[in-house]
Amino acid sequence: MLIRYKRSYEKIAMGLLSFVPSEKDLKKLQQTIKKYEEEESWQLFLWKDEDIIGIVGIEVVSETKAILQHVSVNPSYRSQGVGREMVHALMDLLGSHVVIEPSDLTNEFFYKCLEPKIKEID
Repeated sequence: MLIRYKRSYEKIAMGLLSFVPSEKDLKKLQQTIKKYEEEESWQLFLWKDEDIIGIVGIEVVSETKAILQHVSVNPSYRSQGVGREMVHALMDLLGSHVVIEPSDLTNEFFYKCLEPKIKEID
C-alpha cells in the first residue's frame, strides 16, 4: 500500500533512497529529501507491507503529466515484484488522466514494469 511521505518517515525514506545510485552522497540525499519536503510538485510515497519496504517519488509537471524520479526497494525484498507493484499502485493513485514518464534514471525499470500490462492488452 502506498502512503504519502511525511517528515516522521525521514530516516526510513533516506535509508531507502540511499539505495538509488544517484543518491549515494549524503549531501545529495539530504537535498533530495528537502526537495520532496518543500516543493509541492515533488511527491514521495512509501510502500508499506508489514513494514515500509520501498519508496517511489515523482515530479508533477502538469495536471496530466508526472515524471518518475525515484524507485527503491529494500534489498531484502528485491526480485519479488515490489517495485512493479509500487509503480502500478502509483498509476492507479494518479488516475488514467495523468501520464507517468520515466526520468533517465528510472527509464529501464519503468518500461520493465509495464511489460505485463502491455501483454495483458494484446
